[in-house]
Amino acid sequence: MKVRKIPMRTCVVTKEKLPKGELIRVVRTPDGEVIIDETGKANGRGAYLKKDKEVFLKAQKSKILNKQLEVSVPDEIFEKLGDLID
Repeated sequence: MKVRKIPMRTCVVTKEKLPKGELIRVVRTPDGEVIIDETGKANGRGAYLKKDKEVFLKAQKSKILNKQLEVSVPDEIFEKLGDLID
């Protein structure tokens, strides 16, 4: 039986390489809107965050998502990320 390759992605905050399923993707769509991509297949520029509340808080304080997505990320995105973990 063929062994499937597990896609690895890097968290923008911790710089850890983790399997794609252990990360949450935040996307800037071509329209300039910022969304949380739960499917991992939405069109646009994406950034991955580790599924950890401390990582989300650090990303919000350091504004790293603003730099990665080249747009200002609204606070409600971070609130939704916190809700996903709880």
